[in-house]
Amino acid sequence: MNERIIELVDIDPNDFFGPHNSHIELIKKKFPKLKIVDRGDKLRIFGDEVNLNEFEKGFKKITKYFHRYNKLDKNIIEQILVTSKEQKHSKKSDDVLVHGVGGKLIKALTINQRKMVDLIDDNDMLFAIGPAGTGKTYTAVALAVRALKEKQVRKIVLTRPAVESGENLGFLPGDLKDKLDPYMQPLYDALRDMIPHEKLESFLEKGVIQIAPLAFMRGRTLDSAFVILDEAQNTTHSQMKMFLTRMGKHAKFIITGDPGQTDLPKRQVSGLKEAILTLKNLKGIEMVYLDEKDVIRHRLVKKIIDAYKSIETE
Repeated sequence: MNERIIELVDIDPNDFFGPHNSHIELIKKKFPKLKIVDRGDKLRIFGDEVNLNEFEKGFKKITKYFHRYNKLDKNIIEQILVTSKEQKHSKKSDDVLVHGVGGKLIKALTINQRKMVDLIDDNDMLFAIGPAGTGKTYTAVALAVRALKEKQVRKIVLTRPAVESGENLGFLPGDLKDKLDPYMQPLYDALRDMIPHEKLESFLEKGVIQIAPLAFMRGRTLDSAFVILDEAQNTTHSQMKMFLTRMGKHAKFIITGDPGQTDLPKRQVSGLKEAILTLKNLKGIEMVYLDEKDVIRHRLVKKIIDAYKSIETE
């Protein structure tokens, strides 16, 4: 059995190990084949060479994060360790997609988000499928902004079907824009993270970035555009077919959605579910399935997804 000794440099062990040693206990659980003994600012780790190397690689990333942000929690630790273990499957795992507002570095944070990056580089159409909180929309918008900044496309088009939780547009106050903006808010939120306010307003005014409900896509041909259809589980057969056939030359399409959260009327088949089955074997179209491992919101979101999954499969 091999042994490694790791010393915490310029780190308060009490802050790093967490309340009641909760952080280090989580790390130990993630490496069940290793014996990990913590004493003060030192760790002694016993095990075989392969697992020791994997541990050291992941632990360095955790300490690097702590040095940079001076904070740590269980959700961050899980994300870092999952990323570290699965990183070999990605070609561009450490690439910054966008330098966002205030110097924010926007990256793909999980293995399936990185798959989105890799697959859209090699294909023109991508379906990103998964539950809320997995970062599918945010990653898609980051990819669109990157493509615009690198002049791979001339415009970004973001769209959603205006169907949400049984609400009806006609009962909302204001003009058409006022009625529609709440449905488009997640897309605006993502853009505001990535593009300074004045520049974003200019892009919106000039039509370089267009945000519109799905019905407004009818009759258009989208050339040299990065197009995202969000909340695609709420499309009908005809809406999905209409959208997919808007694809023009030099265009990239990402379709995001959660087939388990449709707001369509009962007995109405989701256009997303149908498209997944119909297009899954077509060359040039790829599909990424995100899950609870990709959740980057509060750690309770993962537990909520798991809880609902258990009753939905009963």
